[in-house]
This record gives sequence, structure tokens and C-alpha cells, in this order.
Amino acid sequence: MSSNLLKGTMILTIGLLLSRILGVLYIIPFYQLIGEEYIGLYQYAYVPYSIMLAVAVSGMPVAVSKFVAKYNTLGDYATGRKLVKSSMVIMTITGVLGFIILYTLAEPIASLVIKDNDAFVTVHNVATVIQYVSFAVIVVPVMSLIRGFFQGYQHMTPTAVSQLIEQIVRVIFVLAGAFLVMKVFKGTENTAVSFAVFAAFIGAIASMFVLYWYWRKLKPEFNELLEGSGNTTSNVSLKNIYKEILIYTVPFALVGVINPLFQFVDMITFNNAMAQIGISGKESGVLLGMLNLTTQKLVMIPVMLATGFSMALIPFITSYYAKQDFVQVRKSLDQAFQILLFLTIPAALGIAVLSNEFYHLFYEQSDVGSTVLAHYAPVAILFALYPVTTSILQGIDRQKLIILNLLIGILTKLVLNTPLIKAFETDGAILATSIGYFVAIALNMVAITKTLQYKSSMVIRRILLIVIVNAAMLSLVFVCKWGIEHLFTVDSKFGALLVIFVTASIGAAFYGYVTLRLGLAQKLFGEKITRFTKKFGF
Repeated sequence: MSSNLLKGTMILTIGLLLSRILGVLYIIPFYQLIGEEYIGLYQYAYVPYSIMLAVAVSGMPVAVSKFVAKYNTLGDYATGRKLVKSSMVIMTITGVLGFIILYTLAEPIASLVIKDNDAFVTVHNVATVIQYVSFAVIVVPVMSLIRGFFQGYQHMTPTAVSQLIEQIVRVIFVLAGAFLVMKVFKGTENTAVSFAVFAAFIGAIASMFVLYWYWRKLKPEFNELLEGSGNTTSNVSLKNIYKEILIYTVPFALVGVINPLFQFVDMITFNNAMAQIGISGKESGVLLGMLNLTTQKLVMIPVMLATGFSMALIPFITSYYAKQDFVQVRKSLDQAFQILLFLTIPAALGIAVLSNEFYHLFYEQSDVGSTVLAHYAPVAILFALYPVTTSILQGIDRQKLIILNLLIGILTKLVLNTPLIKAFETDGAILATSIGYFVAIALNMVAITKTLQYKSSMVIRRILLIVIVNAAMLSLVFVCKWGIEHLFTVDSKFGALLVIFVTASIGAAFYGYVTLRLGLAQKLFGEKITRFTKKFGF
């Protein structure tokens, strides 16, 4: 199991990493093309789009992964095939309906976010970009459904490759469109942003072509499994299939929408709360753009590991839980928590320590931007833990608890957001997000512990060791950074890159050496790394 889980996770993680890197890098030239003030307009479109997308998809893709994995474990390959064929029609309908709803509600949503007499951009500007991005809702549900089917068979490569191609095509369209509008046709920033958000639709179309290619390639394997099972038709009625799927979909949909919902709370409360303490609409709009887009892009880089883990983990936990193999379920949890934190903690805290250099490199020199990033980056650890804990609850059929815990977390954010923003400005929104996520994660862990009688002092000890090693590593990085800044004046993007490269390399080398010397890395990553490290005397 461990090797398959790691393989599936690494395939998804590599694809997500490359996709996430592109998703961050393209912001650099795009930011230069449209400017700091208009970058906020870009995120105004994507938050409601993400929410509507989650509603349109309705959690079906990951639910399909869970459903297919369960019935494949039982040797019933026909039921999964039957579900996917009928779901194609449903996901097409929901995609079209989602597009119509988002396109129609664009102006009312924009009116919630800003007021024309106080904002740098108008309600019409915001409504327009929301309408442009809504076209992607037509395609993405079907695309996501196909990815879920492949994952149910533990084929993670189609998802990873299609995500990467989707991002490449989207980024090319964003930058080419913005360049042509701004430099060739001398258009406005509003038009450039509209073209940029429309790129989500173009990227989704490209992804569909990739998935179709994989379907043609893997279809003989799927047919062989179906025919080898001795039962080429499903005895489960569509009514019962969708009854089971419906139980899965709502929690999955809510899990996919949690981060956009937290951002949406910021969208509808941030500007108003800042106005109450005397901060202008233009300034609060810039700060909201930093919070929900520029720093968010960097903060979410460590989270891609959790996304890979959660998608790869669900089929395994579902399979073992269906066979009542609780020993393997607990081993899966042990491995997931340890590896996740082993990789996420240094990445998140490293970004915090080097926040000034990261913000300068990707955007511009900004004390405010780097401060927001420094305070926001550690929240990535919570962003990473949440999807993994919910995936575990999904795998052990505790969907109702997911819904309850999520709603409590969002309610916590909603209640705390305005008073904390009024007290601490942008840091207040970050603090409210942290508390909301922490509450949801804590409730998830209580449910996991009670359901599986899960308790591992070994995991706690190793996590404590990971924290101690990270503290030592970050202290070294901080000292190296301080030394470089006292030897050279870092006032360029190249200088920022040099500081990041040198300090991150030293930190990574220290972290790798210490964890290998302690045997921690070998215990987490298994025999393959053990065979490799023995050659170097570890």
C-alpha cells in the first residue's frame, strides 16, 4: 500500500507542483502589465467562479473516485462504468446551469463586493470579469468527472498531465491576451483582465482533449477488467447508485468550496470593515488583492502536496475500510500525517522567513505585501491539513460530520472577520481564517479519533521531532539571510532570487542531512530512500 500511495501521491503532487509554479510565475508579467490596482479586479472574478464551480461540480468527481474504487475492490467494475456514463449527461446539464446562474448574477454579486462611489473599479467592471470567467463552468464539471473516474482506478497520471496542460494553455492565453490588449491595441486594464479570466475556459477545453487521449489509451485495460470480472452488466439500479452518490457529493462539494467561501467572506466584509476604520476604498481594494490573490498564490504552493495526498488517499482508505482492514487504514493515516507535515511545515515557514524576498521577486518591493505574506504563509499548514482530514472522513463514510464541521468553521470565520479586521486590519482577516480552519480541523480529528479509535503516540513524537528540526533549520536560514543582507544591498529581483536560492539551499541541505542522520526520512519514505542513503553512509 505505502509504495502505491506514495507513487499516486507523487504523480499528483508533481503535476500539481508544476501547475502551481506556472500559476504563480505567470502573475509576475501579468502584474507588470496591468498594475497593482487592477490585480484585485482579477481576484474579484475568481472567488465567485470557484464557488459556482464547486456547486456545479457538486463534489461528483471525487465522489466518483470513491464510488469506483469501492466497487472495483468488490470486483464489480460494471457499476462504476454505469455511473460514469449516466453522469456525463448530468454534469453537462449542471455545467450549463452553473454558467447561466453565474452569468446572470454577476452584477448582484459585484454590488455586494464594492460601492461605485468609493472603489477604484466599478460594479460594472467587476460584473464583466465575472461574466467572462463564467464560461469555464460549462466545461469543467465533465472534465473533473473524467479525472475522478481515472483516480478510482488509481490512475493518477491523467489527472496530473491534464491539469498541467490546462494550466500551460491558460497561462499562454492570459499573457498573450493581456499583452495584445495593453501593448498592441492600447486597450484598458479592464479589458485585459476580462481576457485573462476567459482563459480558464480555453484551458479547460485543452484539458478535455488530453483526457480524451488517455481514455482511448486506457480503455482496453478497463474493458479487460470488466470482462475478466465475469459480470459485464451492473445489477445495481441507477436509483440506488445515485442515492449512494448523493450521500457522497454534498460533503465533497463543500470541501472543494471551503477556501473560496473563506475568501468570499473577505470579499463581502473586508472593504466595509476597513471603511469603518477610515481606510479608503482604493487602499482596501489593494490590500484585499494582496490577501486574496498575490500572497494567496504563494501561500498555496505548499498546499499542493495536501491536494495530491487527499486525492490519492481516498481510494486507498475506501478500499481498506470496505474490507474492514482497520490496521491498514490506521497505517495510511500515520503515513499521510507524517509525510504531509514533514514537507509542508518547512515550505510554509520558509516562505514566511523569506517573505520580503519572495514578494519582491514575484511582484515588487513592498513592505506591506511582504508583511501580509509573512503572516499568511504559516496558515498554509492548516490549508494542507484540512483536505487530508476531510478525505479520511470521506473514506470512512462520515459525510454528515464533514458538513457540520465545515459549517462551524465558516460560521467562525464569518462571525470573527469584521471585528478582527477592524482591530488588526489585514492581519485580522488572516487570523479569522486561521481560527476558522483550526476549528474545522480539530472537529475532524475528534471524529476520526472516535470512529477509528485512532491514537498514535509515535506520530505525535515524530511530529514533535519535525517541529524541532524545523525550528533549528529556520534559525539557520534567518542567520544566513541576515548575513547576506549585511554584506550586500538587496534592491533588485536578481538579488531577491539570490537570497532565496542561497538560504533555501542551505536550509534544505541542513533539513535533509539532519532528518537522514536521525533516520526520520528513511522511516517516512520507506525502502527506496533507505537503499539510496546507505550508499552515503546514513
